[in-house]
Amino acid sequence: MAGRISDEDIALVRERSPIADIVGEHIQLRNAGGGNLKGLCPFHDEKSPSFNVTPTRGYWYCFGCAEGGDVITFVRRLEHLSFGEAVERLANRAGIQLRYEQGGYVPGREQGERSRLIEAHRAAAEFYASKLSAPDAAIGRKFLSERGFERVDAEHFGVGYAPAEWEALARHLMARGFTSAELIKGGLAKEGRRGPIDRFRGRLVWPIRDITGDVIGFGARKLNDAEDGPKYLNTPESPLYKKSEVLYGVDLAKREISKRSQAVIVEGYTDVMACHLSGVPTAVATCGTAFGEEHIKVLRRLLLDQSGSQGEVIFTFDGDAAGQKAALRAFADEQKFVTQTFVAVQPDGLDPCDLRVRQGEAAVRDLVASREPLFAFAIRSMISRYDVSTNEGRLSALDAAAPIVAGIKDRALRQLYGVDLDRWLGFNNERFVMDRIAEISATAQPRQQRQQRPAGPRKVADLTDPGVRTEAEVLKLAVQRPALLGPGFDTIGPAAFTLPEHVALYKLVMDAGGTAAAGHGGREWVDRLLGGVTDALRGVVTRFAVEELRADVASEERYASAMLAALELVSVVRAIEQLKSRMQRTNPVEEQQEYNRLFGELVALEQQRRVLKERAAGS
Repeated sequence: MAGRISDEDIALVRERSPIADIVGEHIQLRNAGGGNLKGLCPFHDEKSPSFNVTPTRGYWYCFGCAEGGDVITFVRRLEHLSFGEAVERLANRAGIQLRYEQGGYVPGREQGERSRLIEAHRAAAEFYASKLSAPDAAIGRKFLSERGFERVDAEHFGVGYAPAEWEALARHLMARGFTSAELIKGGLAKEGRRGPIDRFRGRLVWPIRDITGDVIGFGARKLNDAEDGPKYLNTPESPLYKKSEVLYGVDLAKREISKRSQAVIVEGYTDVMACHLSGVPTAVATCGTAFGEEHIKVLRRLLLDQSGSQGEVIFTFDGDAAGQKAALRAFADEQKFVTQTFVAVQPDGLDPCDLRVRQGEAAVRDLVASREPLFAFAIRSMISRYDVSTNEGRLSALDAAAPIVAGIKDRALRQLYGVDLDRWLGFNNERFVMDRIAEISATAQPRQQRQQRPAGPRKVADLTDPGVRTEAEVLKLAVQRPALLGPGFDTIGPAAFTLPEHVALYKLVMDAGGTAAAGHGGREWVDRLLGGVTDALRGVVTRFAVEELRADVASEERYASAMLAALELVSVVRAIEQLKSRMQRTNPVEEQQEYNRLFGELVALEQQRRVLKERAAGS
């Protein structure tokens, strides 16, 4: 069993894994001011970005789901890894050779399972690519050539060839130290009578990579139609490969998708290749499954899909009945995007690969440019099934298309498509058509209301109260810029805070030596606060380490003094109110001595209140 990774190596992994770069491989980040970056959270669905990254301190925090942490935590959550596996993944990325404390350096066979499987897939991809130039791969090279792909194109996309042998890959990988159990678990081989046998044989092979570029599976195309088996065969579900979450080509397309705010969804590996080579580098494809909710989440993060977004998601489908059916399936998921969704269909039924071969690369670009809004395509596709030259046919077409229009969430857009539906069917009676759509909508609504709604993300503390907001600002300063607070913070005491999480954070700062021992703060100070805290308090610390201060950089010192004074002012005002209440219950004649003592305290507090009010106004 592998020993514990040394603390020095863990620190080195954090240092050489810039959090903005790691997070930026998965979601589009934009400047949020104050040195912060912002994007759509990868851990829950949201319409506007609440996921914040602070590169200077190396932490992230989502204000929507109240989750946060450092770069290792991010990789753990996103990839469902253990702490050690996440460190190993980042170490591999940064080229760091880890040391383990029990027995020194641990060789590759003792690494985490995921790292081992990633290494096996990388070696398999290299093996397949090397075999594409072998004599028996001539049929594979011919396949590519007939579809307009040259050798350099195959190399760019990593296309390879699986020899028509039972154990070619298995022998190669086991000779490099991988076990049969690892090959079977990763989906590279199957259990045979005398050991593992290759899953892919006599096929052209495409490596399927995750968004970071690691090979996690393969798609293989049968080259001899006379042989048994499906035309396309994919890696089975494995610890690495989840087909509902994978988009082929996303590693190559992610930067262009973010840059152009456009994603083009095609149906196959060769279509992705054809699009990229034709000047449409935003193309991706699903891998042996329908486009679904997990794919949407991946694209939304890359598009920074939010209200006001000008982005586009373009589906390309064959013009035949199957293609229309696929488009209508996509319609069900369309409104999970904020970005506008389109369909691009080639009338003669050619997919992007065939289109490039027959009509050239410009035709592929023209196909994407000719996109039509998905709502319009779905409605027209439904109408095309009926004979609208008769009243009966038109009424049937209306009843079939009405649920599509009724399902449009945007009321104004629903109205406009209702007008279009009337025009396309030739009724010339908008009121009649809209009433019919309203009937359908009313029928569907009770069904939707009966469906149980999933619970939303956990709420964070409500900071609308001015006093609580002041507490939060002071604690943010204590976490981010402790030197600005001086000794005043350390003497204010936990009673100055009202929220339990604020009280706990104040005590945590004091247990760490107070702001006097924090120096200028930064990553080291935040790490010290996070050492050994509970999960609940860990989230509070991370949030305050990431959340932007409300002060301008030029006035931070004055702002910190004003916020500390404002917090003390809240405590003093609270004490004055309590003192006045006690004085009202005290008889000034019968309890003159006690009353005079309370009155003296009130005068002193009122004077303190005036001083603090002036200091607080300095902000």
